Amino acid sequence: MTSRRVHGIRPRPAAAVDGFTLLEVLGALALFALLLLGVYSGVRTATHAVRSGETSIERLDQVRSAQQFLRRELAQARAVAISHTDKGDPQFFSGDAHELRFVAPLPGYLGKLGPQLQQFKLVSNGKGGSRLEASFALMPPDGSAPRPLGEPEVLVDNIRSGSFSYRAPDTQQAQGTWQDHWDGTRAMPRIVRIALVLDGTTNWPQLDAPLRVDAAAMQGQTDLLQGLQRRTVP
Repeated sequence: MTSRRVHGIRPRPAAAVDGFTLLEVLGALALFALLLLGVYSGVRTATHAVRSGETSIERLDQVRSAQQFLRRELAQARAVAISHTDKGDPQFFSGDAHELRFVAPLPGYLGKLGPQLQQFKLVSNGKGGSRLEASFALMPPDGSAPRPLGEPEVLVDNIRSGSFSYRAPDTQQAQGTWQDHWDGTRAMPRIVRIALVLDGTTNWPQLDAPLRVDAAAMQGQTDLLQGLQRRTVP
């Protein structure tokens, strides 16, 4: 066959392959990067919120546990002498604006060790603030010096400021007054107040813990017990 070529009509080229230009590729990459950035920011914000929530819950639990422990132990304070004056008068409770001491039994299996000298103290935490520590010591029956039980336990950390105060028992003439220290002999405060200001957004509800024992009412029993102990010593 003789091929014929029609004048004025050019042969049709093969179909061109479609593709993206460099500018389109760069634009898609930029949009994808923005999308990833948004997803990362969202995940980071959600993670931060979860961690902040967990931290707040842990802080609230710490504050709640510390308040329950302090209230329970102060309520169980006993009229047991922790020291004596030069005249031999017993001191059942001592405290100032940043430290207090008294005798009480610990809860649970720890209480099997008997009444213990308990000390609550505000000390520096090395970070510009304070922490509330609890220390315990056994009261030997022979009257010797208390024996410490382990290292101090931290009840609350990251305290901006804090103080202890003590309300004297009421009298027939007037209500007891608040004092920033307690060193009276043969007497115990009626209420102990622990006021703290914490770092962060968590608040410390003011704690007013009443003491159940009236040392004045127990004084006759205490003197009798001391007299019996003196007579039985060879």
